[in-house]
Amino acid sequence: MQLKPIISPEQAVEKIKPNDRVMIGGFMATGSPLNVINHLVDLGTGELNIICTDTGYADKGIGQLISSKQAKSVKASHIGLNPETGRQMNTGELEVELIPQGTLAERIRCGGAGMGGFLTKTGLGTMVEEDKQKVTVEGEEYLLELPLTADVALVKASIVDKAGNCIFNKTTKNFNPLMATAAKLVIVEAEQVVEVGDVEADRFTLPGTFVDFIVAV
Repeated sequence: MQLKPIISPEQAVEKIKPNDRVMIGGFMATGSPLNVINHLVDLGTGELNIICTDTGYADKGIGQLISSKQAKSVKASHIGLNPETGRQMNTGELEVELIPQGTLAERIRCGGAGMGGFLTKTGLGTMVEEDKQKVTVEGEEYLLELPLTADVALVKASIVDKAGNCIFNKTTKNFNPLMATAAKLVIVEAEQVVEVGDVEADRFTLPGTFVDFIVAV
């Protein structure tokens, strides 16, 4: 069994490059890899294309990357808790694509599963349908939503063994497991790192196959 490298937050963020597509787990900063995000802010890597559930708060988590103007674009389900995101969107400093939350989750799942997309009625007749292909199936009209993938996923897990197998408890179950399947490079911030065999295999939410690096906090 291959053990995964355990690295520092400083080493983790050095793997993120300008113009990377970066998926970041969490919801309103809860269940987010806050330690890694803080070090990414300190490093100052810019021109990032962020995919997330929301942009949180201006002074915490993903919101700090917006406030420090390190993001070039954001795909998220809502931005209402972070006025700075809206301000930058309105001034043209930040490209924002608002995606219904269920659609966002399914687009990421499709990316991780290698699927070409999926059909949904969500967004028909609204601004969501702009520039999207419509498909008629048995007389019913649907939008074709394309998969989302990333260069890097930053996720947070509750317990991770040294082979990268992850347990996501409570709020950490939100978008973290999905995002870990849809990125080329996956960095897991772990609340607790344990030896292989310390946890029963059927408790794991995500197999270590998807994980490249572990950050212990």
